[in-house]
Amino acid sequence: MKKIVLLVLFLCGLAFAIANFPGLSAQGTYRSIVLDFRESLSTPEIEKRVDAIAKQYNVEVDYNSEFSQSDHIFVLQGKQDLLDQLRSSDLKELTEFIEPNYLYQASRAPNDPDYSKQWNLRSINVESAWERTKGRGTTVAVIDTGISPVPDLKQTRIVRGYDFVNDQANAADDHGHGTHVAGTIAQSTNNGLGVAGVAHEAQLMPLKVLSRQGGGTVSDIAEAIRFAADHKADVINMSLGGGGESKLMREAIEYAHQKGVVIVAAAGNAGRNAAEYPARYPHVIAVSALDSLGNKAPYSNFGAGIDIAAPGGALQDRSGTGGILQNTITPEGESVYAAFQGTSMASPHVAGVAALIRSAGIQSPDQVEKILKQSALSSQGDAENHFGSGKLDAAAAVALSAQKNTGLGGVLAWLRNGLFFGSRIWFDAGAINWGLKLGTLGLACLIAWSWRALLPSPWNSSLLMGLNLGSVGFFLLRGLYIVDLPQWPLRILGSSIPELGGAFQGTSLLNPLFANALIPLFLIALLLSHPQWKWFAIGSAIGVTACLAISTVLFPGVLWLGNPLVARGYLAINALFCFVVARLATKTAAA
Repeated sequence: MKKIVLLVLFLCGLAFAIANFPGLSAQGTYRSIVLDFRESLSTPEIEKRVDAIAKQYNVEVDYNSEFSQSDHIFVLQGKQDLLDQLRSSDLKELTEFIEPNYLYQASRAPNDPDYSKQWNLRSINVESAWERTKGRGTTVAVIDTGISPVPDLKQTRIVRGYDFVNDQANAADDHGHGTHVAGTIAQSTNNGLGVAGVAHEAQLMPLKVLSRQGGGTVSDIAEAIRFAADHKADVINMSLGGGGESKLMREAIEYAHQKGVVIVAAAGNAGRNAAEYPARYPHVIAVSALDSLGNKAPYSNFGAGIDIAAPGGALQDRSGTGGILQNTITPEGESVYAAFQGTSMASPHVAGVAALIRSAGIQSPDQVEKILKQSALSSQGDAENHFGSGKLDAAAAVALSAQKNTGLGGVLAWLRNGLFFGSRIWFDAGAINWGLKLGTLGLACLIAWSWRALLPSPWNSSLLMGLNLGSVGFFLLRGLYIVDLPQWPLRILGSSIPELGGAFQGTSLLNPLFANALIPLFLIALLLSHPQWKWFAIGSAIGVTACLAISTVLFPGVLWLGNPLVARGYLAINALFCFVVARLATKTAAA
């Protein structure tokens, strides 16, 4: 009965935490509000209500841009108080939604410019991909701070775009971020000047949505997405992100996807366990960042929602070593070669390879995404899902695109891309090694079954609890992502006794302070005289025996013991000692 009460209390506490946690979808900042009037209303009716709102609240209400009129999208300055008033008024009956016009920021981490080698292009095997295609015939929309015609983009064709910040046709860059991103995608190559780009025969479409300070609103970004789709862009890159879920943005992404556009976005630089918006929306490929050694960059987001990893750089000094080098502009507008770092730099690598795939004949955005993921270089032991499906491989992606893989159908695509209702957010298979966990649990059960003559029952509830805790913990929880909640409590609950030390530190390596026979020995010494809990202690000892034994053979990684032979010897000795302790305790308990 006590167990049932404790379980109910735990579930109630968990439900309360989920219900009261605001999540990333409500953590954004904004200075204006979006009104989307219903399509059934006539223009005179809408204009009448807009005038009334302007007078009542003493604010200016206007179309977001010239492209907003057909969709009846209006923007007005205001914050939470005004938002609450509008939502509680009769206006909600006339609108599709009333929501914050969230500010998204460029996803580049701080950096200093200098010349460097393009280790990033070699790391994705782009040279071999160029033997098949260089992106000719494709258009990549760069939704960013704009693009300036720097010298090393002179041979790259730039098609008509739009400046949604200033509502003008000229989408020149006044920041430098967008020009740098554009260079990674399609820097002029083989021109005897500067550096190269991934898909240097592709066309670029500049869509300026971020200001000189690097910030921009959801309404501008959403319109840029629709503009790109309506003007025949094949790929969209968004090296930007932030908090705050938007229906307007979601609808724009769905619109572009239905028009056949591949959408790629930076996962974010907060070092948190979840991709930011817009990377986490359905039909958007979320990209985490790698450093020059192929490890997760320290700033990169990871975990829930990450689809693939690509070079983002990690600056090692002021010279720019370790960063991503491209031709861009200074704040004064002067051309310069600068090394940046960030998931902003990783995303255009994937967008460039997506353009190569489209150029090779794959048209469906779902097929392009599947090829990117299937061709990625997978990483073993990616317990925290740093890399999604793996590390970007341009050569393998282009080779696979020739086979025109058609995918598994709409149902699986929905399950993969679903935001809060799909497995991609709630459960991430990359967070747990199922084979290792099941094998460890199986070995623990086998040991218990072989000692059945000495046990009251190999499947006694206390014994089973100990077996699970010692060998795998509540391992189903370790792969579970509850949207926006911290991952570490579930990671700890999903760890066996030997894994607890590494779980606290967020590493898959075993901590020798936990991965030994001392904890089972302590539990047995404490509980052996108890009629029921002695079996829990014995089960824990058996479970730890199995976990240490499996780790000795398959995964001899121990913190502070860098030599695999030393680590393996340490684990083997402790597994043997734990086995002996468990056996002696079983005989004593059965006596």
